This record gives sequence, structure tokens and C-alpha cells, in this order.
Amino acid sequence: MNFAIGVDLGGTNLRIAAVSEQGELLEKVTTSTKVSLGRTAVINEMTEAIKEVAAKFGVPHRLLGVGIGVPGIVDTNKGVLRKSPNLPGWNDYPVQDEIERRLGTPVLLENDANVAAVGEAWLGAARGSQSLCMITLGTGVGGGIVSDGRVWHGINGMAGELGHMNIDPTGPDCGCGSCGCVEQFASATAVVRMAREAIASGHAPELARAASSDAEFNARAVHNLAMQGDKPAQEIFRKMGWALGLLIADLVNVLNLHVYVIGGGVASAWESFAPALFEEVQRRSFVYAATAPDEVAAAAVAKGGSSAKLRPIVESPYTVITQALLGSDAGLFGAARLPMQAREHTQRYSWG
Repeated sequence: MNFAIGVDLGGTNLRIAAVSEQGELLEKVTTSTKVSLGRTAVINEMTEAIKEVAAKFGVPHRLLGVGIGVPGIVDTNKGVLRKSPNLPGWNDYPVQDEIERRLGTPVLLENDANVAAVGEAWLGAARGSQSLCMITLGTGVGGGIVSDGRVWHGINGMAGELGHMNIDPTGPDCGCGSCGCVEQFASATAVVRMAREAIASGHAPELARAASSDAEFNARAVHNLAMQGDKPAQEIFRKMGWALGLLIADLVNVLNLHVYVIGGGVASAWESFAPALFEEVQRRSFVYAATAPDEVAAAAVAKGGSSAKLRPIVESPYTVITQALLGSDAGLFGAARLPMQAREHTQRYSWG
């Protein structure tokens, strides 16, 4: 049996999994990322963990390689992490070469949102489709585009920076240097900022009470209030849906891809922001209006339907907008899929 190792290297956690070519999760381990000890310590721990996982599957199993998803800007041609806000001291670090040297097996480096998109395309919400766009909602907003089954990188690997598409020229300043970016309305950080703005206005007593009693007041706390019927909290998620609707409407008009998947931790608030999202996409995208699922199918998707409900839609010519299915494992499956794709590509174009 052939298998690959997928690695999800984050600023807090390091997750490693062995995955078969059939998509079966064979083994998974999670440990903390000791960033403060420096990159050498992290690389040492990663390679040792990979060796331990791979050693559990000896002959007749065959390791095809290792895929690694990292947050930040990645030069996929050279396997270099150019810049990562969550991994200080890793700028311009040749991660791929360093790990290949230690393991003696092929290694592929990729942006974490891109590998999540690959995972959802392979085994998740877009299974059976060859084209999708994934939007990840977390501390920030990321994105990945898959076309003909493979990640679309652009000319230098930076395609898919969806969180920094501008939707409001007069909106809040963004860390990227612009203002009014999607990230300022649809991330966990944005939810908390909008909640504090509502509190400052004096018209959000429940939010104020929650913020004063919780030292770790976060997006989840705001969502809990929204689910309990608090109007100011609900308005925050309506605004999130509006922002995502504007983003996806433009993406549908420009790219005309099959599936648009929303994942990441904040996607758990789907029921709170999805109605405004679909309303905005329907109003703003004439392409979506012409290619949207029928009412029954659209209702199933809008409510976060199961994979069984979604599969017939994915196999259809509809434009599908849906919630991710793989959760935090999307990146692990996607990273493991990278060496498999590289092998398939080599076999397809070899002249042997």
C-alpha cells in the first residue's frame, strides 16, 4: 500500500498524519510547536515525528513523500518559506531542502490555505469536482484556488490572498497596508473588533456584559450571543455574511469555478452569516443567478448539508457555495495529497 505523510505546521501546533492513496487516515499525532526554541528545534522535532509515524508502516507499504502546509508566503518552486507571521525567524528559510536532507524522501512545501483547499477537493465538500476556491476564516482570512485538480499559484506562488481583496474603500485599516479588506469583516479578529465597536456605541449591553466578565472575550463568545438572539451580535455576523457575499460574488463572476468552500474555525458560525452571504451573492453575481442550485438544493447547502446531500450537487453543473467538511484535518489530508499528485503527474508525462 502506498501512503504519504501530511504535516500541518502552525505557530501553535504541529500535526502529522499518514494517509493512504485511498484517503484513509492511518495515523495522526499532534504536538505543540515550540517556536520560541528556534527553527532548528522545530525542524528536529518535526523530522523525528515523521520518522516515527512512517516507521509504523514498513514493507509492503511505500512512502511516496511528505507534504507540509505552512502559514505564510511560500516559494513552491524552491521550497522556501519567504515570510510567515506565525513563525518568526523563518523568513527565506529553505524548509523543503532541510527536511529532504534529513529524511531522504521527497518533500513538498505549500501554503496552509492551499493544502486545505486540496484536502477539501480530494475528500471533502468539493469531492468529485476539479475546480474550487476555498476561503479560510480564522484569525485572518486566507484562500486557495484549485483548478483542474491542482493548486493555482500565480506567477510567484502568492495567488489566493482572498482576505486582502478590498470590499470597502472607506473601511478599517488592514495590516496589509490597505483598508476595507475582507479580513477586516470576516475574521475572528474582525468579529471581536466589531463587537468592541458596538460596545463603545453604548447600544450592546449583552456584548458589554460578556466582554467585562470574560478576560478571553473572543469570536465564539460573540457567536454564542448571536445564537441566543442578541441583535447587536447578530448584526456582526450579518455584516460578515455581507462581506463574504461581496467577495464570493466577484470570485464567481471572474473565475466561474464549480465549488466555493468556506472553512476555518469561524466557519462554525455558518448559520449566522450564511443567509446574508447567499442574499448578497444572488444580488451581486449575475453568473451565480444563472447557475445557482434549485431552491431545494440551495436550502440544503445553505444549512450546511451532509456530504451525502452535497454529492449530487457537486456532480452537477451548479455553482455550489458550501461549508467545509473536513474541519481541521483538511490541511493534513491536502498536504499528504501533494506527493501523490506529484507522482501521478510524473507517471502521466513520463516517456519510459
